[in-house]
Amino acid sequence: MNKNNLETILIKIFKKKGLNANHAKICSNALINAEQVGAYGHGLSRLKMYCDRIEKKLINPRPNIRIKKISQSITCIDANNSIGFVAADIAIKKAIQNAKKTGIGLVAIKNSGHYGLSGYYAEQAVKKNLITMIYTNAPPAVAPYGSSKSLFGTNPICFGTPSGSKIPFILDTSISMINRGKIRVAARNNKKIPVGVALDKFGNPTTDAKKALQGVQLPIAGFRGSGLAWMVDILSGVLTGSNHAGRVKDPFDNFSGPQNIGHLFITFKTNLFVKNFNSRIKENIKIIKKLPKIRGVKKIMYPGENKYIRYKMNSKKEIKISQIIKKDLEILK
Repeated sequence: MNKNNLETILIKIFKKKGLNANHAKICSNALINAEQVGAYGHGLSRLKMYCDRIEKKLINPRPNIRIKKISQSITCIDANNSIGFVAADIAIKKAIQNAKKTGIGLVAIKNSGHYGLSGYYAEQAVKKNLITMIYTNAPPAVAPYGSSKSLFGTNPICFGTPSGSKIPFILDTSISMINRGKIRVAARNNKKIPVGVALDKFGNPTTDAKKALQGVQLPIAGFRGSGLAWMVDILSGVLTGSNHAGRVKDPFDNFSGPQNIGHLFITFKTNLFVKNFNSRIKENIKIIKKLPKIRGVKKIMYPGENKYIRYKMNSKKEIKISQIIKKDLEILK
């Protein structure tokens, strides 16, 4: 489907659900970007979920978002159960604004929802020549190390920096072996998931996506991944006044109340300590790219390069819409 046509449809759907035109456009842009970078688990596959939660009054389509200034650098936002895209859009813009004024921007959000890809917001800061770190917690999916019960979310960690070239350095990774969105897409399309990424509810390894959703996802690097998930839960949940310790509600399966997800956005100028950051980061990347390569590797790439290449390729093509998504769009229009 043509991007402009899809955008028109998505805006119409979100406006029909009660969002104003600006908020509807913010949401549609984020979903389309996810499709174009190949992050299908965070794209159109989630559209029906957002609409369902709006209908059940678990997402507020007309939120009274309160922005509290703590200092010139620090801002606290109460999203009033808005859709996460809108809350995050306000937050990254405020973090950028604060950093431009003082050198550092720190923005905490509470009472928000799922906001899609962290890297989408990181890229906005990097385009303003800022370094950024972004954290958000998520519904239970990963068991803390030593436990058999899911409690932590896949809790992504995101870092972005100017690279000295047109391609930004964006590391956006969940602490699980694969993100939960990929498992949901696989479950919906009756496809298998890779070996070694999840256990079923009995603790057995599984490649069945539906059994994985009922079981436990495995963290990266064992107890280290579990520790990173815990860190994100503290930064985005405990610190911001949001749900934490397994209390974030699953947006697909738990309709008992709003998610109350927390986000933390940190941005800062590249010249806080050195005046030649751009030349130093270029040198850093150049040295690493020139390292000897293992067999089968043609090019050493930094985080964000592959996604940028996919985006450039996909932005020239029509967006592929599966039959399942087509049905969603027809029902929701």
